[in-house]
Amino acid sequence: MIDVYGIPNCDTVKRARTWLDSEGQAYTFHDFKKQGVPEAALARWLAAVGWEPLVNRRGTTWRQLDEAARQSVVDAGSAASALRAHPSLVKRPVVEWPDGAVTVGFDVEDWKTRVGR
Repeated sequence: MIDVYGIPNCDTVKRARTWLDSEGQAYTFHDFKKQGVPEAALARWLAAVGWEPLVNRRGTTWRQLDEAARQSVVDAGSAASALRAHPSLVKRPVVEWPDGAVTVGFDVEDWKTRVGR
């Protein structure tokens, strides 16, 4: 099963979910706004892709943080704390694929390969 994590009103998440639906791919969706960032999943993502790809520095949430908060995100531990406190900081979508791979963002060509197209 494909596990998709994100926020339902995020445009990139919408495109990703629409693409999965159009491809007939079954998936589960975890809503950060309603369910938060799962601790065990966050640990897996940090191990798989590192902390930097997970922190969305281009979004509104990042810009709304005060300078000290932004400057304090310097490693996996500080990033994990920030991502737990502000789920909207997670770059979306985060996807856990059936083979155990983790991806961040939506890349249709990569996803085609992952689903065997």
